[in-house]
Amino acid sequence: MTAVPTVRICYLYPRLLSVAGDRGNLFALLQRCAWRGIRCSVTEADVGEVPDFAQADVILLHGGQDREMTAAAQDLTAKASPLRDAIEADAVVLAVCAGYQLLGRYYAPLDGPPIQGLGVLDVVTQAGATRFIGHVAVQCDLGPGSRLQIAGFENHSGRTYLGRDARPLGHVLGGAGNNGADGTEGARYREVYATYLHGPVLPKNPALADHLLCRGLAHRYQDFGPLPRLTDQAEEQAHAAAMRLARRPAARWRAAASAAASRIGRPARMPVTAGGPAATTEKVAGWTSP
Repeated sequence: MTAVPTVRICYLYPRLLSVAGDRGNLFALLQRCAWRGIRCSVTEADVGEVPDFAQADVILLHGGQDREMTAAAQDLTAKASPLRDAIEADAVVLAVCAGYQLLGRYYAPLDGPPIQGLGVLDVVTQAGATRFIGHVAVQCDLGPGSRLQIAGFENHSGRTYLGRDARPLGHVLGGAGNNGADGTEGARYREVYATYLHGPVLPKNPALADHLLCRGLAHRYQDFGPLPRLTDQAEEQAHAAAMRLARRPAARWRAAASAAASRIGRPARMPVTAGGPAATTEKVAGWTSP
């Protein structure tokens, strides 16, 4: 390949859904591309804007509160068909927290009607009376040569339950994960990677960031080989520190206590029913290249 490769990133709802520093996931991808001489383009799409998902290699959909999530769910109806097509064509999607829930079948808040999701992931989410807050460590198996551990910070009241056709992103080593009961965290479908991990998740998990970049490049360039290795000294130190925080006994005790409280009065499993080169941007508000 003689031409400089380009990763095309679509950032959905950058002003509506970007809590807990999730925008840092975009910065991590851009910086790791710049260090390797890989070009990036970024297209932002907020409410009322339907991007050309067919041109996207990586799609970011981040977290938000119930009010913002409701607004995004209403707007997603206009984006649903081309977004589903992009997912079925193996565009990479990183969905975090509310973004994760929006890709499921529905999210049922404590008060009010269920918020219908895209239905890409065979999962449902029920709001709980208490929140899971703390550090999380997860063992992931993303395919041949991609068995890795990731760490982050969870802050969610939603209890997500995987349906028959869903598979987890990984299994909890410390923290609560999807629901604090079944030991799963996140969900996967094709090249969709959904998780509750904030932090943001990618800067402190360089192996996951590189996996997403590699899959995004393979989406556009079928002959693209392995990514050149980076030193990642600071990133690995951050990863190790996050893993230690998630696996300390106090963190496991808090997760177990919260899970026990959440199980009172509800079934163990919810039924699944319908209900370097510089980066360029096509539409960016308040964003500068890292």
